[in-house]
Amino acid sequence: MLFPDALSAKALEIHRRLCLVYGCPVPYFHNHDPLSELVSSLLSHRTRNAASSKAFKALRARWPDWNGVRDAPVAEVEATIAGVTWPEQKAPRLQEILRRITALRGGLSLDFLEDIPVEDARAWLERLPGVGPKTSAAVLCFSSLRRAALPVDSHHHRVAARTGLIPASLAVGPSHRVLADQLPAGWTAQQVYDNHEVMMLHGQRCCYHENPACQRCVLLELCPAGQARMEPERARA
Repeated sequence: MLFPDALSAKALEIHRRLCLVYGCPVPYFHNHDPLSELVSSLLSHRTRNAASSKAFKALRARWPDWNGVRDAPVAEVEATIAGVTWPEQKAPRLQEILRRITALRGGLSLDFLEDIPVEDARAWLERLPGVGPKTSAAVLCFSSLRRAALPVDSHHHRVAARTGLIPASLAVGPSHRVLADQLPAGWTAQQVYDNHEVMMLHGQRCCYHENPACQRCVLLELCPAGQARMEPERARA
């Protein structure tokens, strides 16, 4: 078992190695305002990127602004986002969130999140129905706000668990705090974004859910799970 300082050192070495493989700084993949990023994140839950992106663009084409989505008949919103997983749940939830923001802020904008501490901004977002740690971090990190908040998706989580940064039993939600605390407090938003992106990319391209490519993994000597998986091959060699 590693102590916190050792885990932080390991997290930094993993980050360094993955940056060499995938290239840092990683370009931001879009530049949505924070409210649009929130909508995009809600649509993407358990949905492939291509389908959620298509649904997001369909909403923008169908209504001139998010006020229109908020006030539209729910059946029309559901039909517009029909390509995502569970549109019958996401349409009313999206409208509920837009109405809640309007009630709290007097209009539909999340630009005020730029002016408050990251933890306060995340707490505010997570008071919205259906918004958890991953979505709050995504809104702050991926949007035009460019705040230093670390999202953790399933790929990121899998790499962290296999390399021993977190216990395998720790769920994705609570892993956000643990993994963020392992990174230097002074890291910029770009560095935090890079960390998420390279961990995610490694999960997608090497550390697969099934049959991970441990034999070509740059993290193998740091990865207890990979070493255990490779042990039978080494014994036969």
